[in-house]
Amino acid sequence: MSFSAVRLAILAALPALAFAQTAPGAWQSLFDGKSLKGWRETPFTGRGPVRVENGAIVLGAGKPLTGITFQNSFPTVDYEVRVEAARLEGNDFFASITFPYLDSYCTWVLGGWGGDIVGLSSIDGWDAADNETRTYFEFENGRWYTLRLQVTEERIRAWIDEERVINVEVGGRSIGLRYGEIRLSAPFGFASYATTGALRKIEYRVLPSKQAPR
Repeated sequence: MSFSAVRLAILAALPALAFAQTAPGAWQSLFDGKSLKGWRETPFTGRGPVRVENGAIVLGAGKPLTGITFQNSFPTVDYEVRVEAARLEGNDFFASITFPYLDSYCTWVLGGWGGDIVGLSSIDGWDAADNETRTYFEFENGRWYTLRLQVTEERIRAWIDEERVINVEVGGRSIGLRYGEIRLSAPFGFASYATTGALRKIEYRVLPSKQAPR
């Protein structure tokens, strides 16, 4: 291989290397506010349109699902995600987050089952509507919420604005996805259900391996 070819190969690898070597504690942006760079539309059957406008990714109402999936590598444990999200139209989940947990995946459902159920799908085979993470939150259409998700080997925690809504021990338990096309969101993605949602300021950070509870 020529020197030029080697140089091009090294340069092509730099973004992935930079992503993998992000220092623990430093927030890393996953959305440039202008395009879907680094993302792809999730190939859900009957998906709605996805567009970027006014610094946000808009997930148009699908029949039933619309979403985006991250195209690069992503941590599997000891990380946090934060994003601002709004339900623009509709009455179901608008920015549910599918995320890695060790060698599996899980979904943080936000406003499912008619608009107000929040929880994790699935734990020990039970969906968010039926396990101990089930809680209720009244989302207002058109309002932006700050969502934060923290994943460690022992525990998954989540906040809406400053309110902690999930704090569940998961070490040694069966963590998985609900049956159906939500699997297409893995390893990391967002989805709405027959609802128009919007996302902005998508970020993640790597946690120290021993994250103190908060």
